[in-house]
Amino acid sequence: MNPTGRLERRYTLLKRLATLCVVLVLAIASLSAFIRLTNAGLGCADWPQCYGAKLRQAQQGLETKAADSPVVVTVRMMHRVTAVAALILILAMLLVCFAEQPLLRREGRTAMALLALALFLAVLGRWSSGVRLPAVAIGNLLAGFALLALSWRLRQQVVERGASVPSEGGSLRVWAGLGLAVLLCQIALGGLVSAAYAGLSCTGFPDCGASSPQWWSSLEALNPWHEPQFLAQTTANPAGAAPHMVHRIGALALLLVLLPLGLSAFSSGRRRVAIVLFSLLFSETVLGVLMVTSGLPLWAELGHNLGAGLLLVVVVSLATRPPLPTLTK
Repeated sequence: MNPTGRLERRYTLLKRLATLCVVLVLAIASLSAFIRLTNAGLGCADWPQCYGAKLRQAQQGLETKAADSPVVVTVRMMHRVTAVAALILILAMLLVCFAEQPLLRREGRTAMALLALALFLAVLGRWSSGVRLPAVAIGNLLAGFALLALSWRLRQQVVERGASVPSEGGSLRVWAGLGLAVLLCQIALGGLVSAAYAGLSCTGFPDCGASSPQWWSSLEALNPWHEPQFLAQTTANPAGAAPHMVHRIGALALLLVLLPLGLSAFSSGRRRVAIVLFSLLFSETVLGVLMVTSGLPLWAELGHNLGAGLLLVVVVSLATRPPLPTLTK
């Protein structure tokens, strides 16, 4: 086979591996969210009394030796197997990039960043076992979503290799870059709400309800290095109203940025991407409201987490993809 044909085969293989990696990382993120949320008490039999029960018992010096359910044990095993498979896949992509000439340097750098993130997550998971600080959960969440974004970016690099970036159309990428920054902040805030056991701290909509009329008085709860504190007989973290409301404000800010981004993408010819973006924004908004008004159902939390990952993929596509060429007469 001629060198050009061998290179094309390598690019085709790398594209398939990157696509599979995106699927695996999405699965890992969903399985990790299931484990995290069920450990917090979502989906338990005596809801809502069981919400945060393990943390309350630990803070009161009580034994917390309740065994995980068979479902959680199975999901933990699936999470480990999927994580190992993703790591093997990343190593395979590195081999495709660097095992023969010509070296695929650009794609190889992205694959190396993927490997560094995967190893970081493995170390963090091992080191943080039993740590109750929200910062650990947020770090795990952000690193997992970064792994997803880089996996998608690697696939993009293969698809768009050799594409030139026109001088026009930069405003779309500026909007997308701003949207990416706001989205990452919103994902971190969502992780804080979950890790601070703030899901039941705000039961009203759009405000926090009569139970927390002055949520801004507990802004210290926004500190991710502060362990959430429960009262002995409550199922809600009273101070959790602050991260909950800030997360809602962040959702509004995200809509104000991503709606113009979708309109810009639609007018620039990326109509399918824009439609997907609008659909995800709508579903995320509906799920967010439903979680508040329906008592935090587990399936809605998992769907909200998955939707955030898909939204990140779409925004990364718009933030990093070269604009479409401008037609000239």
